[in-house]
Amino acid sequence: MNTKPNVCIVGSINMDLTVITDKMPMQGETVLGDKFFTSPGGKGANQAVAAARMGANVNFIGAVGDDSFGPTLRQNLANEGVETKGIETMSDEATGTATIILSESDNRIIVAPGANNRVTPELVMQHSDLIKNSDVVLLQLEIPMETIMAVTELAEANKVPVILNPAPFQPLPEEVLKNTAYLTPNEIELASMKEDPLFESIQEKLIVTRGDKGISFAENGAEREISGHSVQVTDTTGAGDTFNGALAAELAGGAELSDALVMANAAAALSVSKTGAQGGMPTKQDIQEFLRKRKMSE
Repeated sequence: MNTKPNVCIVGSINMDLTVITDKMPMQGETVLGDKFFTSPGGKGANQAVAAARMGANVNFIGAVGDDSFGPTLRQNLANEGVETKGIETMSDEATGTATIILSESDNRIIVAPGANNRVTPELVMQHSDLIKNSDVVLLQLEIPMETIMAVTELAEANKVPVILNPAPFQPLPEEVLKNTAYLTPNEIELASMKEDPLFESIQEKLIVTRGDKGISFAENGAEREISGHSVQVTDTTGAGDTFNGALAAELAGGAELSDALVMANAAAALSVSKTGAQGGMPTKQDIQEFLRKRKMSE
């Protein structure tokens, strides 16, 4: 009998085009880079890989273009154990890309959505059973907002909790805020969310990622914090996606929120030690060993 938790991710699939440089260019400036490479990315795909490495059954609903990147990205997800039957190929569209400048252990990113803009409510409804049969649904904002609205409504109707990572930030409709179990902004996204007149009504849903400072969240009416881990940082790309994927997998498996957050926090810390959004994503065993060693050294 298969007892693995089921996570459904509706989101973006990109090819990351990364250049490493010693100096981040200013506006109008040209600098020489050091290395260039391509790697699978997209916030949705990244989070799917992170959840799969945590041991979850992961179904993905999304789209790629009919170009050289599309089959490569689909196969990469399959290689990671992600079920790809919910991924459609758009014959008249390019696969999404993210151009990443990596310098001094930080990054700047420009996303061209491409086929991700074709992840419509109609496409989602063709694969609605994947959502209905999930333990947790995970969303981000690199697909159309109307699709986010449709997914949260469908999940709510079927009593499936939704985690929404509000990145890249957009104002969220009232029905999305209502139908979402958890919102996982970083500090920059949180500052934008505070301008929403409904902000006070979602305090219990907020899980705020604070980089090396850890995370903060509300539990039983009180604000709690989990400290960050001191690690050698190589590349912060994908740390937030690792956190969200790990969190979804742990909650889908029945973990208490605080325990799931400890695991997700450690997963994000481990992920920044290697280059590439998916390259440093740890397995559940990696995280357990990391936390065990940390506890022994205290």
